[in-house]
Amino acid sequence: MTGELHLTVLRHGRSRADDENVHEGRYDSPLNPAGEAQAAALAAYWQAHPPGFDRAYCSTLQRAHGTARIVTDALGVPLTPTDLLREWDNGPLAGMGREEALERYPIPAFRHDLDPFTAQGGESQAAIRARALHALELVWNGGGQRVLLVTHGGFGNSLLRELLGMQRGWFAFGDTAFATLRLSRGSHTALLTGMNLTPHLP
Repeated sequence: MTGELHLTVLRHGRSRADDENVHEGRYDSPLNPAGEAQAAALAAYWQAHPPGFDRAYCSTLQRAHGTARIVTDALGVPLTPTDLLREWDNGPLAGMGREEALERYPIPAFRHDLDPFTAQGGESQAAIRARALHALELVWNGGGQRVLLVTHGGFGNSLLRELLGMQRGWFAFGDTAFATLRLSRGSHTALLTGMNLTPHLP
């Protein structure tokens, strides 16, 4: 394959966990009505301004899968759910209230990339990086020139860090915000062309 791979990395819409003020991560919270409306608005925007997606991949967690389904059904794009695009595994923090989490699992002054997310479990940053590379390999070899990835704020950052070589970078991802990139198939060049884009929202 030659040429470029055009990637759009989309964060899911607002979820029920946002209303509950709990940690998400692997907590499988569905979209709330506001999140469904955000996804529908994005679908309508892309219907009016077609991005030309050949295929789409999404996390198997409800909030991302629901967002992806709304968008891809409207655009007629084939969708492949994959566990590789799930949010960071935050172990016992998943679904826990934020105040309780801080009390029971205070944020350490330093956490090595090989350490689990908490002392009681969860993914290390090294494991998350490895999963991000596996996800990108799946997409790279999956065919298509314009591909949509529907994932989560944390894991969207992991994908961009690997693509751009910015291991300590942090990228903003609002609800149904997306980033756009062009990846050369003839070199290691990855060009970030848009970040935290929400043209469908007021």
